[in-house]
Amino acid sequence: MEDWAEIRRLHRAEGMPIKAIVRQLGISRNTVRRALAADAPPQYQRPAKGSIVNAVEPQIRALLAKWPTMPTTVIAERIGWSRSMTVLKDRVRELRPLFTPPDPASRTDYQLGELAQCDLWFPPIDIPLGFEQVGRPPVLVMVSGYSRVTAARMIPSRQSPDLLAGHWALISAWGRVPKALVWDNESAVGQWRAGRPQLTEAMNAFRGTLGIKVIQCRPADPEAKGLVERVNGYLETSFLPGRSFTSPADFNAQLAEWLVRANQRQHRRLGCRPIERWEADKASMLELPPVAPVTGWRLTTRLPRDHYVRVDSNDYSVHPAAVGRRVEIAADLEQVVVTLQGNEVARHERCWADHQSITDPAHAAAASELRQARRLVAVPAIDTDVEHRSLADYDRMFDLGNEILPGSEEIA
Repeated sequence: MEDWAEIRRLHRAEGMPIKAIVRQLGISRNTVRRALAADAPPQYQRPAKGSIVNAVEPQIRALLAKWPTMPTTVIAERIGWSRSMTVLKDRVRELRPLFTPPDPASRTDYQLGELAQCDLWFPPIDIPLGFEQVGRPPVLVMVSGYSRVTAARMIPSRQSPDLLAGHWALISAWGRVPKALVWDNESAVGQWRAGRPQLTEAMNAFRGTLGIKVIQCRPADPEAKGLVERVNGYLETSFLPGRSFTSPADFNAQLAEWLVRANQRQHRRLGCRPIERWEADKASMLELPPVAPVTGWRLTTRLPRDHYVRVDSNDYSVHPAAVGRRVEIAADLEQVVVTLQGNEVARHERCWADHQSITDPAHAAAASELRQARRLVAVPAIDTDVEHRSLADYDRMFDLGNEILPGSEEIA
């Protein structure tokens, strides 16, 4: 390497002819000529040796020609391979692209305020839900395409009322709404039918109020929303480890605190922090509508005598004064409110456990007082003339008036 560099220096910089270089360095003329003709430093290259896989390569090619996706372990079984699997896997890895069409992944550039990708993440950890129950409720995750700012919140269930209520909570916290939301085939959002995406009625009403578009990815195409899929993995590997939670509210509190730091981290793909792009991204989003969309549970029912209403799988008490009358139920992620003609007759915290009866002590006391008052009501006496029938009527009915019993004598 040093001789090659010195030969080129003497010839190019000093202008020395080949003969002078030969005399000065004491090397052959052919060596000088080869050094001047080479554009790159000389490298030692060892001749390639044969591999033990060469003998079975034709069989591997024949199998891959028919079944390009055949696993290497199956190929080894078919060709009777008993040697090292490492060299076989390396050769199959080289040959497989020759028989499978390329499937390159495109890198998408997102515009300001263009869209946000959404998904449900199910954290692999048990969360106390109350009433000695634990569960793994879903976490709604939303990632802005341009800035990569992430928002997330745990919701009680993946049903449409809770999903849309969670969406509105995250969008309200942003203060703006992206022009499009990207979803997979979540049942509460919609699904592909006959080759076309169809949104649910609730999602259509939600997007119509916001004036946005909902894009449904094709089935089995997770790469279409790779941003949020990577965030789900980031949450699982960076947020969960070393943490414990006492309730869903505690989970959301810790998650909100962690997201503030996560949105300030250096993003490798962007080359900057997501928070540095957020203001420009947010300014290009749409303004929130003057009237909030209808989200959460909305029910109307006639209050039965037991004065309880059901939301999801739980029963909530209502003031018994509304028994027999039609009440309206509104439940969001945090509270359940029951009204009667605009007047509130019940308010409870949302229960995340299943199959529970939530009773307000005031409602139970009012029901007890009403039952007691009903028992104390005096029943008025009924004064009705009752006709008394003469016994002689029965004698005439059975023809007993002139009959003389055996063994008896007629009284004169």
